Amino acid sequence: QVQLVESGGGLVQAGGSLRLSCAASGLTVSTYDLGWFRQEPGKEREFVAAIWSSGGLKSYADSAKGRFTASRDNAKNTVYLQMDSLKPEDTAVYYCAAKRFGGLSRVGTTYNYWGQGTQVTVSA
Repeated sequence: QVQLVESGGGLVQAGGSLRLSCAASGLTVSTYDLGWFRQEPGKEREFVAAIWSSGGLKSYADSAKGRFTASRDNAKNTVYLQMDSLKPEDTAVYYCAAKRFGGLSRVGTTYNYWGQGTQVTVSA
């Protein structure tokens, strides 16, 4: 049974940093395409970052470029999202996701497995 468990969210002031973790079980992160998404109440889920299983190629939303870094630790079977220079508009529930095939994708519906989410709140 596949499980993705996010952690690391919390309350931080604008300009601060957080590192989100996504611990995987039932799948091997090195062989899956991985994604980070976020969702604010009443809004649609939004792509943040993705890591391709082949070669580790990465893709970022324009809002995340230069501030967020997605990575994975194969030994720990864990995916990370380092978030720096946080802004109030980054406030959302952040989700990690995984899929077996298809390469880099910014589309949430292409992902098969999802975590439960972790709340990130950035105060002004």
